[in-house]
Amino acid sequence: MHQRFRRPMLVVSIMLLAASAYAAGPRYRLEVDGLACPFCAYGIEKRILALDGVAGVEIDIAEGAVIVTMDDGRTLAAPQAAMAVDRAGFTLGDFTALDAGTP
Repeated sequence: MHQRFRRPMLVVSIMLLAASAYAAGPRYRLEVDGLACPFCAYGIEKRILALDGVAGVEIDIAEGAVIVTMDDGRTLAAPQAAMAVDRAGFTLGDFTALDAGTP
């Protein structure tokens, strides 16, 4: 690719990423008892993604934590999260709403 096209494409890419991150809805941290392997993580991810309004799921097996990002304007209630985690065969330990800027 020509050098003169790389910089504008890089700028556009960064702007799109920033816009998508800015438009993301609220985030929640779910601590899941028994989350210990990739297979466990897949089962939980599948159940959480099936919830209405979920934009994304990040799983940290080492910490036993799931970060759920909702669509803009949507929220996740603790009972809703607990039911999804329970249907995956696990128990919800703690449910915390994260600030928009919290990783």
